[in-house]
Amino acid sequence: MTDRDEFAELVAPYRSELYVHCYRMLGSAQDAEDALQEALLRAWRGLPRFQGRSSLRSWLYTIATNASLRMIERRARRVSPVDFGPAADADENPGAPLTESVWIEPFPDAAVDAEQREGIELAFTAALQHLPPRQRAVLVLRDVLGFSAREAADVLETSPAAVDSALQRAHATVDARLPERSQQATLRSLGDRALRDVVERFVAAWERNDVPGLVALLAADARMTMPPIATWYSGRDAVAGFLARAPLDGTRRWRMEPTSANGQPCFACYVWDQAQDTFTLHSLNVLTFEGAKIVEITAFLGATSLEPFHLPATIA
Repeated sequence: MTDRDEFAELVAPYRSELYVHCYRMLGSAQDAEDALQEALLRAWRGLPRFQGRSSLRSWLYTIATNASLRMIERRARRVSPVDFGPAADADENPGAPLTESVWIEPFPDAAVDAEQREGIELAFTAALQHLPPRQRAVLVLRDVLGFSAREAADVLETSPAAVDSALQRAHATVDARLPERSQQATLRSLGDRALRDVVERFVAAWERNDVPGLVALLAADARMTMPPIATWYSGRDAVAGFLARAPLDGTRRWRMEPTSANGQPCFACYVWDQAQDTFTLHSLNVLTFEGAKIVEITAFLGATSLEPFHLPATIA
């Protein structure tokens, strides 16, 4: 076994959680993979200097956190369309996609343990992006990963008092942007059977181009976002109008394949391609619930957002 093989075996138990950590910091699975690769390379090169003054896990988190912070300095803050601008008028058509990488991206649940899902929900991920980088790191280290103030201070090369102060400020920002209940709590209270009923009705309505049937599942204040398109719609009537004009106007045939992202129900949307005589991948629709109603449909468009899910490009 080579030294590189031994290193890979040494860090293998932490690789998945480090990837999730980088995603929380960066809001993008692609950026998280880049940060993780940088962190592992730095850890490989620095291993001879690792003297065991902290645990291997803490040492790896230090390197991954700092790799994420460096990436934040080089790239624009990621947002959702809701944070980018006001809702469109009900009869306004979507604008062109914004090609620059400004959008929060989905994260596959396959890379996440069940107990980690609350920490990658879309609302929480979006709220984190409003924090200054070091406050973001403090909140993730302390609240999500359970690091002590001293451990977080060691990671960030600061004092426990500075960590506590940053955490207090971070809470004030994040708490103001989060719903009262997490999606995990909402889905648990809804129950498997009721949840299955709603998502099956959602799929059936979408595949039938049944706008009234789908709208019946929406909360009154439901919204629909479609990154990388900045246009978004707020209110059940506005969402219904958009659906009737565009994706569900009856000119397209759809297939919905269930998957899961950010700890939330999710569907890979395939649209019929007459020229290729097959269904081709179009988008990833993530559902956010409020009680038994869908309060947001987030339709992630574009290959970059969908790559981490390893979805087939076509289905028969």
